[in-house]
Amino acid sequence: MKIKRLSLRARIFVAMILLVLLASVLIAAVTIYQYNEEAKDYHRERLERKEKAIRKNIEFVIKETTYPVTTENIPLIFKDEIFDIDAIHSLQINLYDLEGQLLKSSKRTIQQDSTEICLKADVLNALANTAEHRYVVKNEKNGQTFQSSYTYITDSKFKTLAILNLPYLENDDFLNRELKEFLFRLGLAYMVMIFVAIIFAYFISKYITKSLKTISDKMNETRLEKHNKKIQISSTSEEIETLVNSYNSMIDELEASAVKLATSEREQAWREMAKQVAHEIKNPLTPMRLSVQSFQRKFDPKDENIHQKVEEYSNTLIQQIDTMSSIASAFSNFAKMPAQKSEVLNVVHIVKLALDIFNEHYIAFEAEQEEIIAKFDRTQLIRVVTNLVKNGIQAIDKDIENPKIEVKVFTEGNLVKITVEDNGSGISEENKTKVFEPKFTTKTSGMGLGLAMVKNIVETYNGSITFTSQIGKGTVFTVAFPKD
Repeated sequence: MKIKRLSLRARIFVAMILLVLLASVLIAAVTIYQYNEEAKDYHRERLERKEKAIRKNIEFVIKETTYPVTTENIPLIFKDEIFDIDAIHSLQINLYDLEGQLLKSSKRTIQQDSTEICLKADVLNALANTAEHRYVVKNEKNGQTFQSSYTYITDSKFKTLAILNLPYLENDDFLNRELKEFLFRLGLAYMVMIFVAIIFAYFISKYITKSLKTISDKMNETRLEKHNKKIQISSTSEEIETLVNSYNSMIDELEASAVKLATSEREQAWREMAKQVAHEIKNPLTPMRLSVQSFQRKFDPKDENIHQKVEEYSNTLIQQIDTMSSIASAFSNFAKMPAQKSEVLNVVHIVKLALDIFNEHYIAFEAEQEEIIAKFDRTQLIRVVTNLVKNGIQAIDKDIENPKIEVKVFTEGNLVKITVEDNGSGISEENKTKVFEPKFTTKTSGMGLGLAMVKNIVETYNGSITFTSQIGKGTVFTVAFPKD
């Protein structure tokens, strides 16, 4: 999983745990580095202390000797004393002449090693050229680290007699033991700290994201078509409070915009409806006007066919008046919201009654059960079925060989479903989005209010209407509404 896909809470949790782990690693690294530096300082200072003490012992031996103090007599002067000094300070002592040849050593058995018998030229040069006349070199031998210090030995008159070499073994066993014990204790402490950090990170991340989750849930619930509640959060940070205030302001603006939009849509819908009604009414008025004008011009009381002409004139007017009456009824039915007269009824029986008014032989009815009880308005349910069946009949071409309309009633969970399927011409893709719009129709007559009215009725009873259609194969309308 990529980090960017993690939730804010998970990122806060992971960040805090990583921070504790990083801190523990850094502290362990600093501790190891500090121990190593302290070990270096310890060995350096210890070598300096031992060197200072051994020089004092050597100066005392030179001062008390009865031999002439010369480089050649060094082996005689320190014949036995060198071993005593070695035993006191637990450190090997090598004495070289000024040419780098070994004069005396406290090592009982000396192997023939050029580094012990004869000093290298770079050691002699470094010793002679330094202001302190002291040179320390570090080397490893058999897996052990040694520091070898080289200094001059002088007599009471500060005349250089020999070169003092002290091979010092850096024994870090004790320090390493202490370091391991400290790291072990530090590891235990950090295990406890990580455990505490996990618990702390869980709760702190939950606390931080609690307000954000509340805001997120409210935003997901925000809808233009309903009343949205404002967010009420107490004891929160300044940033969250700013976000909440911005959201609440947006809700106020959204509601104001929704009211304006709804008002504008209603006004626009009524304007469109008024234009459609005016257009539909003008259609029958034109032939009525022409009929009256024609009757005025041709009226002759003495005409022997006067009664026949009056009858024809009257039939024309009656026909156009009926057309205007049907237009007025369609508009009235659509504009009037169906009253929610929720009565317990048998849906199967009501659908059968609705189909009885149709004479078409190709209308088939099928019910899952003889009785399906639901709450609905009897008149409105009949209106829904008749409108859907009428649309199916009008969608079937007259020259089709086997016209078919199938009406089915069945249940699905707590829903009652009514399907009306025809094998007509189908609905094109461009018209599918307009099917439930008022005044939309593909027929040459009518106002296109039937399906809009059906949708209005069904949604009043918390139901829904959907359809599927294929060009040339037909259409299936499905009405679904709850039983209760």
